[in-house]
Amino acid sequence: MKNKIFITAALTGAVTPKSLNEHLPITPEEIATDAYACWKAGASVVHIHMRDEDGKGSMDVDLFKKTVKLIRAHEDCDVVICATSSGTQHPIPEEARMAPFREIPEIEMGSYDVGTFNWACQGVFDNNPKFLVDLAKCYEENNVLPEIELFDTGMITNMNYYIKKGMLKSPVYCQFALGVLGAAPATVDSLLHLVKQVPEDSVWSAFGIGKDHLPIMYTSLALGAHGIRVGLEDNVMYAKDVLATNVTLVERAVRVIEEFGKEIATSAEAREILKLNPLVR
Repeated sequence: MKNKIFITAALTGAVTPKSLNEHLPITPEEIATDAYACWKAGASVVHIHMRDEDGKGSMDVDLFKKTVKLIRAHEDCDVVICATSSGTQHPIPEEARMAPFREIPEIEMGSYDVGTFNWACQGVFDNNPKFLVDLAKCYEENNVLPEIELFDTGMITNMNYYIKKGMLKSPVYCQFALGVLGAAPATVDSLLHLVKQVPEDSVWSAFGIGKDHLPIMYTSLALGAHGIRVGLEDNVMYAKDVLATNVTLVERAVRVIEEFGKEIATSAEAREILKLNPLVR
């Protein structure tokens, strides 16, 4: 598996409006259609958020259930399903952030944002210590792998503390999220600094926001990443004045990985890399 790289397609996120890119999937049908198309194009993992009727981020369990059911309706599709635990722009009960993982056994991974910070100087991205303890227990009880999203150095300190306390199980899966105002910038120096600090046995992936997604992709491959993430959640442009789609972003990632001399991991291989159970239908 040393030569295999898995691609995560982050399909929609909670914030970006469809007015910025008409290709952004909003409904369960659109999200599931993009998930299948991205899997066909080479993505082995999909990271999903839900949107309400107004297009705003939602943690509505029924929306997650419908979307997951539509994805799994494709009998040939074994894509790994990763769901957000922070898919709203406004405070909601913490139990609602955990509900999809308690009620939908098909969700295999969940985001674990291991710290709180001021997001883009617009609001507080609240992941307080009690919530992180409860979320770790929720994931363990429901056989969900934490996708530990690391936005800055302090979050690595938190992650290592929770590993030491046994709340996070080693080896961990780290997803470096770079370029959010209020956290670490999407630069080569930032990613190099962060990667040096994670446990040696970690599986890791990374992405940059907006125009910085390509430098972070290239740097990730150079530093030995196990995966890279692309998608309209993070970047709505393919190039200057050219709108992206989730599929075109995945297709470019496939070309870059192969030109780098690596191979694209299938979903089954991604599960092996991440130490997930094989998919059982």
